Amino acid sequence: MKITPFTHFHIALGAKMAEFAGFYMPIEYTGINEEHLTVRQAAGVFDVSHMGEFLIKGANALAFLQKMTTNDVSALSVGKAQYSCFPNGKGGIVDDLLVYRLAEEKYLLVVNAANIEKDWDWCLQNNSENAELKNISEHVAQLAVQGPKATQILQKLTSVQLSEIPYYSFNVGKFAGVEPVLMSNTGYTGAGGFELYFHPDYAEELWNAIFEAGAAEGIRPIGLGARDTLRLEMGYCLYGNDIDETTSPIEAGLGWITKFVEGKNFIDRPLLEKQKRDGVARKLIRFELTDRGIPRHGYQIVNHENKPIGQVTSGTMLPDSKKGIGMGYVATEYAQPCTKVYVQIRNKNLEATVVK
Repeated sequence: MKITPFTHFHIALGAKMAEFAGFYMPIEYTGINEEHLTVRQAAGVFDVSHMGEFLIKGANALAFLQKMTTNDVSALSVGKAQYSCFPNGKGGIVDDLLVYRLAEEKYLLVVNAANIEKDWDWCLQNNSENAELKNISEHVAQLAVQGPKATQILQKLTSVQLSEIPYYSFNVGKFAGVEPVLMSNTGYTGAGGFELYFHPDYAEELWNAIFEAGAAEGIRPIGLGARDTLRLEMGYCLYGNDIDETTSPIEAGLGWITKFVEGKNFIDRPLLEKQKRDGVARKLIRFELTDRGIPRHGYQIVNHENKPIGQVTSGTMLPDSKKGIGMGYVATEYAQPCTKVYVQIRNKNLEATVVK
């Protein structure tokens, strides 16, 4: 298994470690529920150095990205980021990703750890524009500091005015004496905060600086277990569960990152345009259980007549409300908010309500 520059910290702190996307990663430290609430109420630090990073440069970088991704990269000014995905040429999704515009002809792509090799090959295979591509995943470490107290903690370590960086925007500057650090107002928790990108050589001093700065605010390290429950509480998709090579952006409710603007002839545009115009047979929903239970990936979703209408893709029980929540694909006629559906758990049909 691969390790990150922070692996020794996780082990020293007694984290429960396991393989994730080929990396030896912390799943939890003190417990998923406690870590979930720490991020919602104070601040938590996630090691996300397993993520992949690609540089796309040159005069044809924009043309390449306009073809490869569904979102409109031309709308990005320098200092802005956007959520997007790679369509796979068959109506499915190669991966979802973030696109950063670093300079006029320079972009950073941040991709999922499990898909680094697949995404890189996909980019190389489709680079008919001869854009300059560089896989810098081995040379980038990343920490996500999330929670309502994250910004005030991080502000102690930089002269960059973090509160003036809008959502899905970033700045590059000195952080905890280290330069350059990319400070991005993004995250996968919905709790606010920043994602920090820097060279792995500075990992140890930045880790120590952040925990020292946030000690009074109760900052804690957070594992991948709580990262999953936090993103699910927000209804954020997880690649491999809620989206994959067989799900289209339109089915997944990602029409908002699928831009059919003039001159943007991205992969799968005609197919996805047809889906948007004519509709799709299934849609990804978010639901809350009315009955007590925990929905899990793969559980069947049925209607009031016990007829199968779909399947759960992600599910959990929220640590504070103890409510079972989940996501899943269902036949389109059952996808409207307030619709009653039923999740089959241990041969019982538990009532659930579709929510926004």
